[in-house]
Amino acid sequence: MAYVTIVVMLALAEYLYFGVAVGRARGRHGVAAPAVTGDEKFERFHRAHQNTLEQLVVFVPAIYAAGYFANQWLAVVMGIVFVLARAHYFRSYIADPERRGAGMIGSMVAVVTLLAAALVGAVRYALAG
Repeated sequence: MAYVTIVVMLALAEYLYFGVAVGRARGRHGVAAPAVTGDEKFERFHRAHQNTLEQLVVFVPAIYAAGYFANQWLAVVMGIVFVLARAHYFRSYIADPERRGAGMIGSMVAVVTLLAAALVGAVRYALAG
């Protein structure tokens, strides 16, 4: 499970980096805290960051459960897909929100795969009793 934890820490570091980018965008586009609206460019940074947080709420427990109950290497691979897809999503959303689709789909495929693997693995574990 060490590799699963490494991937989760990379995802959390990525999220922190996105937060720093939001802070820089706040200053660059003149949006004083606590406001989260007022400049479309800033709002793109903010929304991409918030969407990543929404995804992490599902991703983190799903990857650990999939790694434990299903297959550690499947969890690691899907975790890497998630991290790369979120990076693509963040860059794309900032450049042009209409281009965020590939990053969104990639991260959703990873999360749904992890959820399914975790659920099937946990059910099998429970039934084996």
